[in-house]
Amino acid sequence: MAHPLLTAPIGKSLWKLAAPTTAVMVAQTFVAIAETFIFGRLGTDALAGFALVFPFMMMMTMMAAGGMGGGVAAAMARAVGGGRIADARSLVLHALVLGAVLALLFTVMAWTIAPALYRLLGGEGRSLANALAYSHVLFSGALVIWANFFLSALLRGGGDAATPGRYMLFSSIAQVPLSYVLALGIGDWPGLGMAGPALSSLFTSFVSAALQARALWRGKLGFVPDVAGVRLQGRLFWDILRVGLIASFSAFTANLTAMLVTGLVGRFGVAALAGYGIGVRLEFMLVPLAFGIGSGLTTLVGVAAGANDWKRAVRAAWIGSLTAAGALGLCGWVLAFVPEGWARLFTSDPKVIEATVAYITRVAPFYCLFGLGMTLSFASQGAGRMKAPFAAGIARLIIATVGGWFAVEILGWGLPGVFVAIAVGMIAFGSLIAGPLLVIPWGPKRARFVPTTGTSNAAPLDDRNLEPQSR
Repeated sequence: MAHPLLTAPIGKSLWKLAAPTTAVMVAQTFVAIAETFIFGRLGTDALAGFALVFPFMMMMTMMAAGGMGGGVAAAMARAVGGGRIADARSLVLHALVLGAVLALLFTVMAWTIAPALYRLLGGEGRSLANALAYSHVLFSGALVIWANFFLSALLRGGGDAATPGRYMLFSSIAQVPLSYVLALGIGDWPGLGMAGPALSSLFTSFVSAALQARALWRGKLGFVPDVAGVRLQGRLFWDILRVGLIASFSAFTANLTAMLVTGLVGRFGVAALAGYGIGVRLEFMLVPLAFGIGSGLTTLVGVAAGANDWKRAVRAAWIGSLTAAGALGLCGWVLAFVPEGWARLFTSDPKVIEATVAYITRVAPFYCLFGLGMTLSFASQGAGRMKAPFAAGIARLIIATVGGWFAVEILGWGLPGVFVAIAVGMIAFGSLIAGPLLVIPWGPKRARFVPTTGTSNAAPLDDRNLEPQSR
């Protein structure tokens, strides 16, 4: 029996998959704004300290939710789309084991490598102390964050976006007042400062993960996961990793870009660093909008790819990505017309405002291409076609970092030159992912043939190359 996502209208299916996650991501956007406000209340050094940690934190978040998490969702989607329920049941354990290993890796990195990294990015004095206070707490609880995102990916990949969306939405709403109280205190209690929002994030992630695990083991996807007595299989790990590794590398390059650009900006002083932190926060706050639509595309395209319905997969990818490009483009242009108003929401320091305005006016108009490229990256995860996103991520890294250095050192454009390089990197990112799909749409992989005895005909080894049945 065909999976329901293979026969329902694409627009309706994408809405059902994307709406819950988008709602969560929008809520987390407001959480990000609120937390930026909280850090602003703690002072410019707190804003600068958070700007140092933010790329590293976002690298983990993007890997857990959209990189490796995308690999988990895509593997689950292809399994259920192809009717491989036994594999779907076993994938749950494989995903959780993989998540635990990756969480431990980030915890170790936070306590060993990250402090030196923050110094390289320009952190010193109180800004560095604030960065470490936030970083040590957050990454010590990385296991909870990875579990939360991987459980969500398993449910979404199976076609249920509503359950993780509901639980993560409630936890996001609760995170704001909890962060405020833990950071700034209440009554005579002074609060925990930078450690407060980190503890708030860990607690709300734990509650969300526990609720999602309960739903999964109660058969929310139509089956109960296999755990006891399951033998770990390399092929199931590879089904996740063959997409997740490249997707995570793309997330890594995106955040490495942010880290290196932060280093360039840090050369212009604490005010420039704080202003850039407010400006780039806007970019990463719009990422959730693209993530919500993109996560729906991972499932929708993955189910179609698992059933070898490539025309449906390509059509879904374009519908979703163009929708995201329009939404992010609208937000970017609106804020580009009122950049100073945005900056004054978080600070009254004129030098910080100047840096924020310089960033927004040069970069925000190109958020449309950023959204186009990001959502097509998610769709590529479902299709298992990751070459274009990989190349686009490398190109963006080189243009934004080397181009930023060139603009400062050779052209003498100063801080605005760094922001111009970021904008050009976004243009290349979106174009290099959308262009190849427009010219050569996804289709069945070529069959591999071997000679057969007694006949001159050849026999295909991979039935995925068969043309899809009309639906």
